[in-house]
Amino acid sequence: MKKLYAGICRFLCLYKAFTAQFIKRLAEYRGDFLIGTVAFLLRQILNLVFIFLIFSNITELQGWNLQQIIFIYGFSQIPRGIDHLYADNLWKVSYFLVRNGNFDKYLLRPINPLFHVFLEGFEPDALAELLSGIILIIVSSANLSLRLNGVQIVLGIAAIAGGTMIYTGIKIAFAAIALKTKRSGSLLHMVYMTSDFSKYPVTIYNEVIKTIITYIIPFAFTAYYPASYLLTGENSLFCIGGTIAAGALWIIIGLLAWKKGLSVYESAGN
Repeated sequence: MKKLYAGICRFLCLYKAFTAQFIKRLAEYRGDFLIGTVAFLLRQILNLVFIFLIFSNITELQGWNLQQIIFIYGFSQIPRGIDHLYADNLWKVSYFLVRNGNFDKYLLRPINPLFHVFLEGFEPDALAELLSGIILIIVSSANLSLRLNGVQIVLGIAAIAGGTMIYTGIKIAFAAIALKTKRSGSLLHMVYMTSDFSKYPVTIYNEVIKTIITYIIPFAFTAYYPASYLLTGENSLFCIGGTIAAGALWIIIGLLAWKKGLSVYESAGN
């Protein structure tokens, strides 16, 4: 227990130091940072405009009204944003860090390689994602007159943690493939983009898509299922328990894949 506590404290201290250095680098290129943030916010706005356009012609979507859809969409942004905040460097591993030989530095420093990847992955754009998700949840909850009790709030927080683990576990697992193949970015991108389905009720999809995003690549547990429990108060075991179980399972899969990838890693060669 003491070793675990010491390890967590060391990681947090290192994360603080690496983040401070990253912010200093951002200060040198403020224009680029502002443009990136504005572009990210515009993307969120366009996604909402798309939802409003749908509901300009219909009143319900498979039994879900506009405010409920916005609540689900807002919830989807939170675990995705948290993962984006600290684990986005895994994209670089899958696309080019292994291929160009720069991954070797993670093996030469006295830090766990995976933690080191996380330490260098602070993404301030994720703050806009988190903020937009929180605002959408608050506004839609007010319009729905939704009142969550203490148990629902605790379970909602647990679901956010589970959803974040799903995102991170999947990214670790598919980024780890690059340790053997030198590049897996396209595969990771293809899998990751299925998370867009989770922003809407899974009941609107056919059985094939529903099965994939529920039981194979379980992004539906990052948004729809926990959000539906918070909206209806029903199926807590499946919606929340399933989210936590899926998150734990994918973290284990990701760590095992990463360990296997490191064991066969041969650098980039020349």
